[in-house]
Amino acid sequence: PRKLQADELATVRLFKDNTPSVVYITNLAVRQDAFTLDVLEVPQGSGSGFVWDKLGHIVTNFHVIRGASDLRVTLADQSVYEAQVVGFDQDKDVAVLSIEAPKDKLRPLPVGVSADLLVGQKVYAIGNPFGLDHTLTTGVISSGLRREISSAATGRPIQDVIQTDAAINPGNSGGPLLDSSGNLIGVNTAIYSPSGASSGVGFSIPVDTVGGIVDQLIQFGKVTRPILGIKFAPDQSVEQLGLSGVLVLDAPPNGPAGKAGLQSTKRDAYGRLILGDIITSVNGTKVANGSDLYRILDQCKVGETVTVEVLRGDKKEKIAVVLEPKLDET
Repeated sequence: PRKLQADELATVRLFKDNTPSVVYITNLAVRQDAFTLDVLEVPQGSGSGFVWDKLGHIVTNFHVIRGASDLRVTLADQSVYEAQVVGFDQDKDVAVLSIEAPKDKLRPLPVGVSADLLVGQKVYAIGNPFGLDHTLTTGVISSGLRREISSAATGRPIQDVIQTDAAINPGNSGGPLLDSSGNLIGVNTAIYSPSGASSGVGFSIPVDTVGGIVDQLIQFGKVTRPILGIKFAPDQSVEQLGLSGVLVLDAPPNGPAGKAGLQSTKRDAYGRLILGDIITSVNGTKVANGSDLYRILDQCKVGETVTVEVLRGDKKEKIAVVLEPKLDET
């Protein structure tokens, strides 16, 4: 037998022990043939995922399953199962599927903790990008856990993502990021590259974030996230006005901000623009742009009353707003 170093043996063992938990997901969409008018199911994308529990729940990225009419999950032994969508969170790019497979074929990954990860710590990304064989890339955590990326679906920021130099290619999206003990510490979600190929900077959603989302999706089929209930102007528009904050374009009267009295941007009888309220802080934390606002709201709970400080004309006002749940269609 080939002689391997101790660290090589550990990596080989980690790969062997955890690949049975990593699955291949095929996203099928309905298309109609232009000539025969036959309705066909055409593969429109694929990605990786992993077994969450013995009940058949599979975790992956939302962008892997987006727009699917049918989903199929291929387990490590090449058995294929139809999958149902349990729920998804577009804001954090997480989705949960369900398959009906024998329990002895389902190998959940041990769930670790991401809060105490250290720069330089070894990590391992496992994927099943083509449904034929598993891939393993190794690297280290290459930056502190204060990095932020935007959700591809909604643009809402995903905070505290794990940055790694382990190669993460498109087919690996939705696959697990493991520590050296084989514990799940993140879900691989994006690569920073103009071409779409790996450029040495990969990102994973931390397991501490994913765990709470998955629990809500399994229990309720959706994630309950608090909102102010406003539409706001692009950050560039506010900057052009020489201001800092979030300009309220619309605060519907039946939404939390509208009920509290926040004012929308309007036009007067002569067509002149009258600016709405500009949110400058929430609960005493400065708001300079839309990302700041999202970041603060992610720390709040539904039903919580927050103090919103606004610039109205040349005066500052403080308004109490009771946060309501975001109602996603699932």
